[in-house]
Amino acid sequence: MNNTTNSTARSINDSLNIVAIVVYSFACILGCIGNGLVIWITGFKMKKTANTVWFLNLAIADFIFTTFLPLTIIYTANGYNWIFGKFMCQFNSLILCLTMFASVFLLTAISVDRCVAVVAAVWSQSYRSPRTASIACFIVWLLAVVLGIPYAAYRDLRVTPNKIMCAINYSSDVNVVMYRRGTLTIIRFLCGFLIPLIIIILCYSAIIWRYNNLQRQRCFKPFRIIVAVIVTFFICWAPFHIIQLLTLKSTNSTDTLYKVIRIGNPIVTSIAFLNSCLNPVLYVCMCQDFRHKFKKSVLLVLESAFTEEGLMSQLSQRSNFKKNNRDIFLLICCTKP
Repeated sequence: MNNTTNSTARSINDSLNIVAIVVYSFACILGCIGNGLVIWITGFKMKKTANTVWFLNLAIADFIFTTFLPLTIIYTANGYNWIFGKFMCQFNSLILCLTMFASVFLLTAISVDRCVAVVAAVWSQSYRSPRTASIACFIVWLLAVVLGIPYAAYRDLRVTPNKIMCAINYSSDVNVVMYRRGTLTIIRFLCGFLIPLIIIILCYSAIIWRYNNLQRQRCFKPFRIIVAVIVTFFICWAPFHIIQLLTLKSTNSTDTLYKVIRIGNPIVTSIAFLNSCLNPVLYVCMCQDFRHKFKKSVLLVLESAFTEEGLMSQLSQRSNFKKNNRDIFLLICCTKP
């Protein structure tokens, strides 16, 4: 009975590993090509604006992530036998965590940027620039590195009779292991998912509120690209964070929860990794009149997707118009006859 159960479990694991390898390979190929194209267009072919700076850095994060996926693909295909040494084990873990944090922080920064441009349009016209966006991106990357270092520091090579695994090694003390694993898992969930999600929801709630005050007719087409990117990110990463939180509740390798986590972990990891190649697809598919423009040029489609949103310019013009009218009114009232 035990042999049959073990054989079934191995068969399921082998099937899941094959699916993971296929998904990783797809994400790697499409992600490198798509994000490389976005980097080329936003970095070298378009005028530098705050908008292109945001999307350039987002593409860089996804591109770095996908270029390191071959290590994970080989590791999985080799039966989780790590052949690249301890340094690459730690560095690969750093890259995966760093790019995950960088992506979500950049999406949060873009949302805040959109919110400021709409809610405080006059102030935004003076301070929203490529230089400001570049400084914000530098801070994002620095913060991502700081948060990613602990996950790399606890990576180590675990030597077994059959293979060498690149695994987490918190400590030999069980209590220390539970504390460190719980702390890092919660930090990753809060900083890499929950807090950015709350900030993004608040930003777009403020945008909707401001927009309703300025126009009777609702039209959110200018925001649909970044909203699609944000929604896709959180949909892809939500299952991963849920499974990671569930691991804190699973202490017995024989209980049902542990088995669910063991089966579900490759699936949710594949979904999360798939996110790194989806943004270029969304840029093309969500672009206005993309079918017509795609027939002419892929470059034209992506340039249109990264162009500054017309709504923000429209709102800025309206705010400036109201401000000028107010100044003229005060000038007339205060002028002596």
